[in-house]
Amino acid sequence: MSEQHAKPNVSPSQAAELVKKHYNLTPSETSYLPSYVDQNFYVATVEGGQYVLKIMNSEDSKDPTLFELQTYAMAFLKENGVPTQTALKTTTGQVMFQEDMDCGYGLQKYLVRLLTYLPGIPIAKVPFSPQLLYEVGQTAAKIDNILREMKHPRLSVLQREDFIWDLSNIVLLERYMHVLDGDPLQEAVKSVLHQYKTFVAPKYSSFRKCLIHGDFNDLNVLVQANETDGHRISGIIDFGDMHISYYVHELAITIMYMMLEQADPIEVGGPILAGWESVFPLNEEEKVCLFWLVLSRFCQSLVLARFSVTLHPENEEYLMISSRKGIPILCQLLEMGKEQVESVWFHAAAHFKFKGGE
Repeated sequence: MSEQHAKPNVSPSQAAELVKKHYNLTPSETSYLPSYVDQNFYVATVEGGQYVLKIMNSEDSKDPTLFELQTYAMAFLKENGVPTQTALKTTTGQVMFQEDMDCGYGLQKYLVRLLTYLPGIPIAKVPFSPQLLYEVGQTAAKIDNILREMKHPRLSVLQREDFIWDLSNIVLLERYMHVLDGDPLQEAVKSVLHQYKTFVAPKYSSFRKCLIHGDFNDLNVLVQANETDGHRISGIIDFGDMHISYYVHELAITIMYMMLEQADPIEVGGPILAGWESVFPLNEEEKVCLFWLVLSRFCQSLVLARFSVTLHPENEEYLMISSRKGIPILCQLLEMGKEQVESVWFHAAAHFKFKGGE
């Protein structure tokens, strides 16, 4: 079955039936939620609960172990004070189940989970303050530090060696570069790939390895208003990209996505970096590679979004959210150059710490 035909195509009424059948709950509302390659539904029940029904695509559903580990990690983080979702058990005591469904391409197996619904709205929808960005960086680092203590007999599955979203695999983008044929952006991406190969790759022996969330983006961080008219983080969602990687990768991913929502994106890096280093200070090699790793994540987002649109043109609006905002920022970063951007980030981070950001 091709990747193009892997995404589930379930109606709200079908989703409601799955909830009734496997959880003995009665949905009073079932509605679509945005999704990349899977399918998500908001579910409210007569019994009073609110949930997210997640139906995995048929390709990823072939390996239940990956989703067992994600579910286990969410529960582990929850136990350690991180506001994450947890999976409800089915009537037979499972945290997920496999359902045979025909979504238009013949009968296929789809893994399904029902997760608790977290309060709050995506951070993308609120004004950013330096303090909120500091909390974002601090929370990302705390999560990775907690995950460092997680034990599981199948943890090695999260190595995910050919995972396309792992920054260690940025060179895999070369097989998708044709989607930028005729676009001036192709040269910018090639330039970043060259810098990664020559400048970043040789320094990996100095990076600290760990298990990371892998997708700490502006839609996966939820916030709620607090008593001072600001916002605080209320939830972290979507552990679908979790993999064994490097601390500095998580930081680069976080900075990149938070830049998308800021009027002056260059200013984002400082407070996030200060928050991150309040938990886990970077070493020198990680610091000097941060700029190119942030740009590498922009390139992953831009190229893979374009490729995904060729597979799912009906989902273009959602798939291209980060890409459309990211193109001018990538160009701005390249124009400013590594030295100038790093000066802004590291000076702001030092100033924030001096002011008592933590």
